[in-house]
Amino acid sequence: MKIESLHLGQRVRHPQYGTGVVKTISEATAQISFDSGDTRAVAPEAGGLEPAEPQAAVSGLSLPLKQFIEQILESAVPKLGLERPDAAVEKLGVRWHGGKLVLHPPDPALQAKEVPLETFFHKIVMMRNNLRVLEQKLNAHEKLSDDEKIEMQQYITKCYGSMTTFNVLFREKEDQF
Repeated sequence: MKIESLHLGQRVRHPQYGTGVVKTISEATAQISFDSGDTRAVAPEAGGLEPAEPQAAVSGLSLPLKQFIEQILESAVPKLGLERPDAAVEKLGVRWHGGKLVLHPPDPALQAKEVPLETFFHKIVMMRNNLRVLEQKLNAHEKLSDDEKIEMQQYITKCYGSMTTFNVLFREKEDQF
Protein backbone atom coordinates (compact mmCIF):
# COMPACT_ATOMS: atom_id res chain seq x y z
CA MET A 1 0.00 0.00 0.00
CA LYS A 2 1.42 3.40 -0.95
CA ILE A 3 1.72 6.13 1.67
CA GLU A 4 -0.33 8.46 -0.57
CA SER A 5 -3.38 6.21 -0.23
CA LEU A 6 -3.39 6.36 3.59
CA HIS A 7 -5.80 8.63 5.48
CA LEU A 8 -5.95 9.65 9.12
CA GLY A 9 -8.42 7.46 10.99
CA GLN A 10 -8.29 4.74 8.34
CA ARG A 11 -8.35 1.13 9.55
CA VAL A 12 -5.45 -0.90 8.16
CA ARG A 13 -4.12 -4.46 8.48
CA HIS A 14 -0.45 -5.38 9.00
CA PRO A 15 0.64 -9.00 8.36
CA GLN A 16 2.47 -9.22 11.71
CA TYR A 17 0.70 -6.73 14.04
CA GLY A 18 -2.92 -7.17 12.92
CA THR A 19 -5.44 -4.37 12.49
CA GLY A 20 -5.12 -0.79 13.67
CA VAL A 21 -5.92 2.86 12.98
CA VAL A 22 -3.70 5.39 11.19
CA LYS A 23 -2.89 8.17 13.70
CA THR A 24 -0.25 10.24 11.84
CA ILE A 25 1.33 10.19 8.41
CA SER A 26 4.82 11.41 7.62
CA GLU A 27 6.83 11.36 4.39
CA ALA A 28 7.80 7.69 4.58
CA THR A 29 5.98 6.15 7.57
CA ALA A 30 2.62 6.12 9.28
CA GLN A 31 2.03 5.92 13.02
CA ILE A 32 -0.47 3.08 13.56
CA SER A 33 -2.30 2.39 16.80
CA PHE A 34 -2.91 -1.36 16.67
CA ASP A 35 -5.85 -3.10 18.33
CA SER A 36 -3.39 -4.94 20.59
CA GLY A 37 -2.53 -1.60 22.23
CA ASP A 38 0.84 -1.17 20.52
CA THR A 39 1.61 1.96 18.51
CA ARG A 40 4.22 1.56 15.78
CA ALA A 41 5.74 3.55 12.94
CA VAL A 42 5.28 1.50 9.78
CA ALA A 43 6.48 2.03 6.21
CA PRO A 44 3.22 1.10 4.43
CA GLU A 45 4.62 -0.36 1.22
CA ALA A 46 7.57 -2.25 2.72
CA GLY A 47 5.54 -3.39 5.74
CA GLY A 48 2.79 -5.02 3.68
CA LEU A 49 0.10 -2.69 5.00
CA GLU A 50 -3.33 -3.04 3.40
CA PRO A 51 -6.76 -1.51 4.03
CA ALA A 52 -8.78 -3.33 6.69
CA GLU A 53 -12.08 -2.00 5.42
CA PRO A 54 -13.65 -1.49 2.00
CA GLN A 55 -12.32 1.44 -0.01
CA ALA A 56 -14.15 3.59 -2.54
CA ALA A 57 -12.88 5.79 -5.32
CA VAL A 58 -15.22 8.14 -7.13
CA SER A 59 -14.02 9.29 -10.51
CA GLY A 60 -15.84 10.66 -13.50
CA LEU A 61 -18.58 12.02 -11.28
CA SER A 62 -21.24 13.50 -13.54
CA LEU A 63 -22.92 15.61 -10.86
CA PRO A 64 -21.58 18.11 -8.33
CA LEU A 65 -19.93 16.54 -5.29
CA LYS A 66 -22.31 18.40 -2.95
CA GLN A 67 -25.32 16.90 -4.71
CA PHE A 68 -23.70 13.44 -4.66
CA ILE A 69 -23.16 13.65 -0.89
CA GLU A 70 -26.68 14.98 -0.30
CA GLN A 71 -28.14 12.02 -2.22
CA ILE A 72 -26.13 9.58 -0.12
CA LEU A 73 -27.22 11.27 3.10
CA GLU A 74 -30.86 11.35 2.02
CA SER A 75 -30.81 7.58 1.63
CA ALA A 76 -28.65 6.81 4.70
CA VAL A 77 -30.16 9.09 7.34
CA PRO A 78 -33.62 7.45 7.44
CA LYS A 79 -32.04 3.99 7.60
CA LEU A 80 -30.06 5.10 10.65
CA GLY A 81 -33.12 6.57 12.34
CA LEU A 82 -31.67 10.07 12.29
CA GLU A 83 -34.59 12.04 10.89
CA ARG A 84 -34.95 15.79 11.09
CA PRO A 85 -36.73 16.74 14.33
CA ASP A 86 -39.65 18.21 12.39
CA ALA A 87 -39.99 15.10 10.18
CA ALA A 88 -41.72 13.22 12.99
CA VAL A 89 -44.21 16.04 13.55
CA GLU A 90 -45.25 15.82 9.89
CA LYS A 91 -46.53 12.31 10.65
CA LEU A 92 -48.58 13.47 13.65
CA GLY A 93 -52.32 13.40 13.03
CA VAL A 94 -53.72 16.86 12.28
CA ARG A 95 -56.17 16.72 15.19
CA TRP A 96 -53.22 16.47 17.62
CA HIS A 97 -51.25 19.50 16.37
CA GLY A 98 -50.87 22.06 19.16
CA GLY A 99 -52.11 19.55 21.73
CA LYS A 100 -50.44 18.63 24.99
CA LEU A 101 -49.92 15.56 27.11
CA VAL A 102 -50.88 16.23 30.73
CA LEU A 103 -49.69 13.98 33.56
CA HIS A 104 -51.55 14.41 36.83
CA PRO A 105 -49.97 12.92 39.97
CA PRO A 106 -52.41 11.39 42.49
CA ASP A 107 -51.33 13.88 45.16
CA PRO A 108 -53.25 17.16 44.56
CA ALA A 109 -50.42 19.07 46.25
CA LEU A 110 -48.09 18.12 43.40
CA GLN A 111 -48.07 20.03 40.13
CA ALA A 112 -49.17 18.40 36.87
CA LYS A 113 -46.64 17.98 34.06
CA GLU A 114 -47.53 19.24 30.57
CA VAL A 115 -45.63 18.17 27.47
CA PRO A 116 -46.40 19.47 23.96
CA LEU A 117 -47.72 16.55 21.87
CA GLU A 118 -45.24 17.38 19.10
CA THR A 119 -42.36 16.83 21.57
CA PHE A 120 -43.85 13.62 22.93
CA PHE A 121 -44.62 12.32 19.43
CA HIS A 122 -41.06 13.08 18.26
CA LYS A 123 -39.70 10.97 21.13
CA ILE A 124 -42.07 8.10 20.33
CA VAL A 125 -41.06 8.14 16.65
CA MET A 126 -37.36 8.23 17.59
CA MET A 127 -37.90 5.21 19.86
CA ARG A 128 -39.54 3.39 16.94
CA ASN A 129 -36.67 4.34 14.62
CA ASN A 130 -34.05 3.27 17.16
CA LEU A 131 -35.82 -0.07 17.60
CA ARG A 132 -35.66 -0.54 13.81
CA VAL A 133 -31.92 0.21 13.78
CA LEU A 134 -31.40 -2.17 16.71
CA GLU A 135 -33.33 -4.83 14.81
CA GLN A 136 -31.15 -4.36 11.71
CA LYS A 137 -27.92 -4.49 13.72
CA LEU A 138 -29.12 -7.57 15.57
CA ASN A 139 -30.01 -9.40 12.36
CA ALA A 140 -26.63 -8.50 10.80
CA HIS A 141 -24.57 -9.40 13.88
CA GLU A 142 -21.86 -11.93 13.01
CA LYS A 143 -21.25 -13.49 16.42
CA LEU A 144 -24.83 -14.19 17.53
CA SER A 145 -26.38 -17.55 16.74
CA ASP A 146 -29.74 -17.73 15.00
CA ASP A 147 -31.37 -18.80 18.29
CA GLU A 148 -29.91 -15.79 20.11
CA LYS A 149 -31.10 -13.48 17.34
CA ILE A 150 -34.61 -14.92 17.53
CA GLU A 151 -34.68 -14.58 21.32
CA MET A 152 -33.61 -10.93 21.19
CA GLN A 153 -35.96 -10.27 18.27
CA GLN A 154 -38.84 -11.38 20.50
CA TYR A 155 -38.00 -8.61 22.98
CA ILE A 156 -38.03 -6.04 20.20
CA THR A 157 -41.40 -7.37 19.03
CA LYS A 158 -42.73 -7.00 22.59
CA CYS A 159 -41.49 -3.40 22.65
CA TYR A 160 -43.32 -2.70 19.37
CA GLY A 161 -46.44 -4.28 20.90
CA SER A 162 -46.22 -2.03 23.95
CA MET A 163 -45.92 1.00 21.70
CA THR A 164 -49.18 0.29 19.82
CA THR A 165 -50.97 2.43 22.41
CA PHE A 166 -49.58 5.46 20.62
CA ASN A 167 -50.84 4.46 17.14
CA VAL A 168 -53.73 6.89 17.64
CA LEU A 169 -51.26 9.78 17.25
CA PHE A 170 -50.15 8.85 13.71
CA ARG A 171 -51.67 10.49 10.65
CA GLU A 172 -51.08 7.49 8.34
CA LYS A 173 -51.71 3.87 9.25
CA GLU A 174 -48.46 2.65 7.58
CA ASP A 175 -46.39 4.75 10.03
CA GLN A 176 -47.87 3.02 13.07
CA PHE A 177 -46.25 0.33 15.21
